[in-house]
Amino acid sequence: MENKLKAFIEKHEATIQPLSKEAALAYWNASISGKNEDYATMEELNVKLTTVYTNKEAFAELKAIKESGEVKDSLLLRQLDIIYMQFLGNQIDTTKLARKIKMETEIEKKYSNFRAMVNGKAISDNDVEAILKKSTNSKELQAAWEAHKQIGPLVANDLKALVKLRNEIAKDLGFSNFHEMSLKLGDQDPAEVNTLFDELDSLTRGAFAQLKDDMDTYFAKRYNVKKENLMPWHYQNRFFQEAPVIYPVDIDKYYEKQDLVKLTATFYNGIGLNMDDVIAKSDLFEKPGKNQHAYCMDVDREGDVRSLNNVKPNSDWMGTLLHEFGHGVYSKYNDRNLPFELRTQAHTFTTEAIAMIFGRFSTNPMWMKDMGIIDSTEAVKIADNCHKTLRLQQLVFSRWAQVMYRFEKGMYENPDQDLNKLWWDLVEKYQMIKKPEGRNMPDYATKIHIATVPCYYHNYLLGELLASQLYYHITDKVLKSDDYVNQSFVNRPEVGTYLKQNVFMPGARYYWNEMIERATGEKLTAKYYAKQFVQ
Repeated sequence: MENKLKAFIEKHEATIQPLSKEAALAYWNASISGKNEDYATMEELNVKLTTVYTNKEAFAELKAIKESGEVKDSLLLRQLDIIYMQFLGNQIDTTKLARKIKMETEIEKKYSNFRAMVNGKAISDNDVEAILKKSTNSKELQAAWEAHKQIGPLVANDLKALVKLRNEIAKDLGFSNFHEMSLKLGDQDPAEVNTLFDELDSLTRGAFAQLKDDMDTYFAKRYNVKKENLMPWHYQNRFFQEAPVIYPVDIDKYYEKQDLVKLTATFYNGIGLNMDDVIAKSDLFEKPGKNQHAYCMDVDREGDVRSLNNVKPNSDWMGTLLHEFGHGVYSKYNDRNLPFELRTQAHTFTTEAIAMIFGRFSTNPMWMKDMGIIDSTEAVKIADNCHKTLRLQQLVFSRWAQVMYRFEKGMYENPDQDLNKLWWDLVEKYQMIKKPEGRNMPDYATKIHIATVPCYYHNYLLGELLASQLYYHITDKVLKSDDYVNQSFVNRPEVGTYLKQNVFMPGARYYWNEMIERATGEKLTAKYYAKQFVQ
């Protein structure tokens, strides 16, 4: 059976390696150009790639090998589990599969090409965010916020149809719905994830409520409105997923004249994780038709790693660059000697953790000082407010992630319910933000992740937990320090060495919790996140 599996993997990889590379490049080209023909190419290759996993004869062979119980070699067994899950998730009617990919491509195109209209002028997401952050005029804020929400009605019907099709596919495979299927095929127990989110809700609710009251006091004064009249557009972000600026420190001003890309390269070089080749292949600034978001991709698992960004000289984009190239170092420094299927992250949230541990530094005064952005006097002056800002960011994001996780779970459990109501009920409960009176719009559909990266968002929060766990372990065991606040990792190549050896190089050789236990001495826990941001 082991020989049969080796032969199966060899044949499978001969097909999948070149095809996955081609599909990745097509996605890259489409997200930069926004052109219909590039999206058509992307769609065609995605169909080809996914069709490989729909082969029923290949799946039957794989299933027989798995059920024999005769595969004992640990690397072969790990590859078997991964490939089996990939095939299982695609044992669906090819007509439905092609329809799903077409629908996903069409909806992504709508998001990519959408621009908010304010006073007859098309503006970008960056422009909307700038208005929400800087304006003190409630009418102007409302206009920008509502303009961004115009995408909702344009995609809501498409999204509902896509959700129902995804559910149909999941039921064909024996799952109750697509959300459950996504977690289980992603090596996660839905009940465990739910329990963890309940625990985090309990853990953060009191601290967040106190901070929310502080925010409301600040905003009531800033916008000259009563606390009870504060609306979603008063919180300086389209979704209240990022911390508003309420503490007297303007971190953006430190980056106005900085070369953010150069800072990113210098930082990663200093910890022994050179990223010059990745930066050279990346597309970092705004272009017409280009995807307005940010991502990092490993094109071929052989060194072609690149990132798409839309950089502006502010702290958000500094954090985003550090985050995306955190994904990049994980991919670049994987062990190329591992089999193709294992030459990737242990789990999707483990690469998020690496991205997050670095992304947090953009607002860290010790990091800014050590990178030459500010001097020691300024670092001391802003330290307390910077720490408060990071804590606020984490708790604001934690509550937002609750909304995303619970909305998707509820939507896939019953897509025919009033989704507008479900969305705002969750926003009011977890983010403690009031729904505008009489508003009945598909605001849930304005969040691109729900359509294009379904049932993934909870991994961001799991990533935050692991980021804190790794941060504490590195500070304690690698840097030999008991100062858990004033760490920057700047010019500490031992940090890169530790991560390469314990996180990047193992790839997907181990199940994610085994990798975490090997790397930190314990399985994933929320206690370090609580220690860092709640207590």
